[in-house]
Amino acid sequence: MTPSLGWTRDNDRLRLQGELDQDVIPPLWDARAEATVGVSILDLSDVTRVDTAGVALLVHFVALIRAQGKTPEIVGKSEKMQTLVQLYNLSDDLIP
Repeated sequence: MTPSLGWTRDNDRLRLQGELDQDVIPPLWDARAEATVGVSILDLSDVTRVDTAGVALLVHFVALIRAQGKTPEIVGKSEKMQTLVQLYNLSDDLIP
């Protein structure tokens, strides 16, 4: 099966679906500014896989949300993603 990533906006929620890895994030990276306008919640409930490129993208999204004067929240983080964040010793400021 070919990895894929989809995303939808619902008011202040950006919902990601699929794999958040280096092979499939370029379209979302290209649309990052537009995708995060008015967003304060990043919903990862339907994300099946995250690699370091995916974590880097999320860190960037958090910064874009803060630049809009909003408080970012990430919901639906998997245990594997939490482990990756801990391995890189990322603070709660980077991945709330």
